[in-house]
Amino acid sequence: MQAVFSVVRKSALCEIIVISFLGLVLAGCGTSTSKKTDPAPPQPNYPATPPVPITWSPSTTSLPAPPACNPPQSTCDPPYPAGSNNFPLSVASPLDQGSVTSPVHVVANATPKNPLFFMRVYVDQLAVYYTFTDSIDTQIFVGPGQHKIEVMAEDKQGYISSTILNVNVTSQAEKTTISDIQNIPGWQSCAANYPVGSGRDGQLCAAGNPNPPTSTMTPNQSSPAMDGKSAKFTMSGPNGYSNELYFNAVAGGNNVSHFVYDLYFYMDNPGAPQALEFDLNQTFGGRRWVWGSECNLKGETPPVWDIWDDEAGLWRPSNIPCNTFPANQWIHLVWTVERAAEQVHYISLQVGDQTYNVDTYYNNQPDWTLEEIDAAFQMDMPQPPVDYSVWLDKVNLTMW
Repeated sequence: MQAVFSVVRKSALCEIIVISFLGLVLAGCGTSTSKKTDPAPPQPNYPATPPVPITWSPSTTSLPAPPACNPPQSTCDPPYPAGSNNFPLSVASPLDQGSVTSPVHVVANATPKNPLFFMRVYVDQLAVYYTFTDSIDTQIFVGPGQHKIEVMAEDKQGYISSTILNVNVTSQAEKTTISDIQNIPGWQSCAANYPVGSGRDGQLCAAGNPNPPTSTMTPNQSSPAMDGKSAKFTMSGPNGYSNELYFNAVAGGNNVSHFVYDLYFYMDNPGAPQALEFDLNQTFGGRRWVWGSECNLKGETPPVWDIWDDEAGLWRPSNIPCNTFPANQWIHLVWTVERAAEQVHYISLQVGDQTYNVDTYYNNQPDWTLEEIDAAFQMDMPQPPVDYSVWLDKVNLTMW
């Protein structure tokens, strides 16, 4: 019927420093000087020799990428040679040697000649953000102090580029809220399996019927909306028990552990869904904390909210009722959760004006990558299929 947002991403990585230097030549005598700039080092010609061949593909392994390789390059297996940058990689934010506050705004763009494999952000040799796109625009939570931030990219032929920046993080906000996530660029979706071109072609995603539903997401809807900018999600046949998962990796980092997922949803046909799912994920250091929840409308009698047991990979029914919601009415939903060492802690759930004490712990999921903090929403189709739409508005994620 479902699968909690499952994204695994790993890849080789090295620390590469491209050094530019300015030559200063003194001429004459007294106070007269002249300056000369040495020419930039030549760029590699294509095709260069890839530093390491890529042998991974979705059809040969259950993981979406080789094991991560933290810098410096001497720790990589096999090692990447120093200075092997093969394509342009620009980082607009943060600035090298700059002072910043946390979360750190990281903006970067890679322009490889070959199709891109992935991009990754490291903080002090710890991978904290991963994407299969050729650009990054995200918030990274980093503790106060001096830090080395590395942005790297690898294309599908094994060519890599990396940029290292040294920054001073002066402080971190007491609480940070990322607002109106329903309209933030970067949403992705998948049905039972990840689609071709996603970076995880053919791997399990939302589970359910392998024949996908017809599903769409349209942001910036003026009606129905609470503030003129809701997002509309549609679900239609012809395949019963098919699902569609929508997710957005809005941040990264390990310096936050408390989360409030606060949103409003609105339904035109509340009797139609098999289930509705609302998830949060935090991944770093090869481990994943998933706070998954679904209103299981047709799977249990009476319907209840299920929550996700990370280590077991199973839904566990709670004692929180989840009856059919009213049509054409905004419903307020708030999940309060925390990362408690190696466990996920479901603290409380608010639905409408009713708050339920959940206070349930499960072990996290080991041996996992795709470093990120993301928000997710999934629609499940009943059998026989019945069309329905859901609007989300004021989707906010508060972290500290």
